[in-house]
Amino acid sequence: MSKKRIVLFSFTTILLFNFSMFSQEKELDTEVVNIVKPYTPTISDAFKVKETPSLNDSISTTKKEVKYSIFSVPVASTFTPAKGKATTVEKAKPVKLYDNYATLGFGNYTSILGEFYSNFELSRTDNAGFFFRHNSSQGDIKGVKLDNKYYDTSLDANYTSRQKDATYRLEAGVEHQLYNWYGLPEEFAVIVDELTSQIDPKQNYISGYAGGSIALDDSFFERAALNVRYLTDAFSSSEFNAVLKPEFSFPLENLTLKIDGDIDYLSGSFDKNYQNTSDIKYSYLNAGLAPSITFVNDDLSVSLGVAAYVSLDSENNNTDFSLYPRLNASYRLLDETVIVYGGVEGGLQQNSYYNFKEENPFISPTLNIAPTKKLYEGFGGVKGKLSNSVAYNIRASYGKDENRPLFQINPLRLYTGLEGYQYGNSFNVVYDDVNTLSFFGELKVEVSDVFSFGIDANYYSYSTNLQEEAWNLPDLKASIFSNFSITEKLYGGASIFYVGERKDLYTDLSITQKVTVDGYVDANLHFGYRFTDRLSAFVKGSNLFGDNYQKWLNYPVQGIQGLAGVTYKFDW
Repeated sequence: MSKKRIVLFSFTTILLFNFSMFSQEKELDTEVVNIVKPYTPTISDAFKVKETPSLNDSISTTKKEVKYSIFSVPVASTFTPAKGKATTVEKAKPVKLYDNYATLGFGNYTSILGEFYSNFELSRTDNAGFFFRHNSSQGDIKGVKLDNKYYDTSLDANYTSRQKDATYRLEAGVEHQLYNWYGLPEEFAVIVDELTSQIDPKQNYISGYAGGSIALDDSFFERAALNVRYLTDAFSSSEFNAVLKPEFSFPLENLTLKIDGDIDYLSGSFDKNYQNTSDIKYSYLNAGLAPSITFVNDDLSVSLGVAAYVSLDSENNNTDFSLYPRLNASYRLLDETVIVYGGVEGGLQQNSYYNFKEENPFISPTLNIAPTKKLYEGFGGVKGKLSNSVAYNIRASYGKDENRPLFQINPLRLYTGLEGYQYGNSFNVVYDDVNTLSFFGELKVEVSDVFSFGIDANYYSYSTNLQEEAWNLPDLKASIFSNFSITEKLYGGASIFYVGERKDLYTDLSITQKVTVDGYVDANLHFGYRFTDRLSAFVKGSNLFGDNYQKWLNYPVQGIQGLAGVTYKFDW
């Protein structure tokens, strides 16, 4: 801005200021001011500072010019690099899976093992299959006077359909089992063959079942299973059992509400009781509902629930209502290394003739059938993995059962016209309230498919209400098992299990006495050899210590048992 403009601007400002001061004293008239030319500001030129300022130094040196020269000399070479080749990765040969197989084996005691399984892929989503199994032996147990052979033959079929949002399964099967009540008491040790020939100890069980299940995806109705079973025997006994179990799940914000249903109908009859005085009939309808809420996060899992049951005893016109706890929790203390868990569980268990004969085939067809109330079982333990191949589990529990079934030897009777099970050689079922304290420990080691090893043990302590002992319940069970692969084609396995002593109550013609059934050890070993992917052979050895121990009172088992056979796999 020029000096003239600055003076003019200052002069004008002074005049306006004086005029303003004067106007406060004297009121001014209205005047018209004409602006001849507006003020137009301008910007002066700027001068750029040089980036490299000139130096006024008394000492300055001049850089010497350096010249470079390159001499190219050709080099003769006959080296030719080879082309790179990718290293191949060795791939394990995939295991060929076959839809069908057949097994046939023979052993001492005239033992026969036969199995046949076949699966048919009807479509991309549907499959059907059936499984046939036969296992038999002619007995020939040392020192046993009565026939002791057995047969077990079954045929099962199934159909499965896996749709987009649901999976359906149908199944059915039949089974025939033949056993003999060969366990005569010691009073018959010197009995003559003519008398034993009059005893027919044979029992036949024939059963059949049909059922199905449905599982839905993305639905509050998760799945439902229905099973219907019928059982009869050689003494006109019959039993019908139908079980329906629906499951519902309702996911909430951070919780899951589950509701499990249980409808169990059981009806059956026995032609006579053990004293041959009357028949036995039973009929139960148990309906239960078990709601629970589950919470799961990274380390904690908690399930809180309860089970409510209504039990209708039609034969005795009795209706009973009961509640049972369903509480479970687990917490990871050290990731997968240490997991603590505990809870309290209970429920109503419907006993049946079928389940009893599966556990003890030497029962008499003269049983009283009733359900068991598992009032509670409180448990707690620690489990986890010491490494990727070593797992452990330690558990302690205490529970109370009301009306728990106990197997007890039937008394000896010496009358004419006796059935084959009335010579003190069959078992009855008695009920009592039983408290059980137990400890369990397990260790498993698994090194890929080459070697696996495991050991477990259970210790039990019982207290009863009416009975003198918890009949035929062992105080200790333990087992050791292992599977191994010696070569790619040769494999095998071994197992040893121990069952502690049991107590039983035997009544003969004059006295009733408590007897002890000794504990026993059973060792087993098997080997297999694969000739091809299809054909393999196997050998099995059972009870290798050769002890004719008694699994049940007066029922010795076979000594050393050997079995050899072949298995062939194929596709249709």
